[in-house]
Amino acid sequence: MPPMDDPTPAAIRTEALSRTYARPRRRRWWGRKPAGDEPAEFVALDGVSLSVRPGELFGLLGPNGAGKTTLIKILTTLLAPSAGSAFVDGLDVVTEADAIRPRINMVSGGESSGYGILNVRENLWLFARIYGVPTAVAHERIDKMLEVVGLTDKAKSRVTHLSTGQRQKMNFCRGFITDPKILFLDEPTLGLDVTSARAIRAFVRQWMKERPDRTLLLTTHYMAEADELCDRVAIIDKGRVLACDTPANLKRRVQQYPLYELTLAPGANGWADLEALPGVHQATATTTPTTVELKVSLSEEPAIGAVVQALATGGGRILSLKKSEPTLEDVFIELVGHGLGSEEKG
Repeated sequence: MPPMDDPTPAAIRTEALSRTYARPRRRRWWGRKPAGDEPAEFVALDGVSLSVRPGELFGLLGPNGAGKTTLIKILTTLLAPSAGSAFVDGLDVVTEADAIRPRINMVSGGESSGYGILNVRENLWLFARIYGVPTAVAHERIDKMLEVVGLTDKAKSRVTHLSTGQRQKMNFCRGFITDPKILFLDEPTLGLDVTSARAIRAFVRQWMKERPDRTLLLTTHYMAEADELCDRVAIIDKGRVLACDTPANLKRRVQQYPLYELTLAPGANGWADLEALPGVHQATATTTPTTVELKVSLSEEPAIGAVVQALATGGGRILSLKKSEPTLEDVFIELVGHGLGSEEKG
């Protein structure tokens, strides 16, 4: 990832970008009146300003309906903004769409997969030729990508004979065979098994390392995937960006002090005075009939040594000790108010 003060122009930039949709007019049906307080427009994006640097793997996290796919459709010139502006590789998505399209590609999880009468290799070859990739180069890239996703044995199978996961793998291949400068991955591992998803993440990391000028924008529902892959992450909800930073900095928002969890044998002493030790911010204990569960937050991480020594001196027997790390899901819940698995209905 380029340094934060890199003067290189942004690969992707939006300025107060907005997109609204007119709600369909509801007719009276069986004597029921439409709700009078429902707004005439639905706001999908509300003043989104983002900047993605060249060479960056940038993540978008948000619940369904947050505006992620709408944003990607605007950046890939498939949808016009209602207000504001957006630039990809320095080009305006509205006035310079034709110049943008040869430089980008997009993979969307769950989308329809090619032409059913063609087999996997034929679909990928056709797409490569549409982008102007020479035939020999196209076949070389197709062979490589089919091997990456484990579809080599399905190269001559018609798309209609593929499972949902296999179709998604073919879609993933399609995104890379044109060697785009800027790639948009919208839920690329949706519906894939753990082994396939892991292979895809490993390939994405390697693909980004091969050429520093490549840029990738990823949307995903998998917090661990974003944490593992992304240089920076933006959390978006109801069309607005709530936070944007590195995963490490975002996690520090919900846990300012390092937290350790210790399990002590019953009857342990010495933990009541831990807060008096230098570097200890807070210590709380929960006593059960069989253990003492101790949580210690530190203003200075090396202070954990003094904590262990104090417990041992007081006769405490430590059964387990682990550092509790916050996750991106913790950040997400704090900002949005609920997890991705418990989205609000509306």
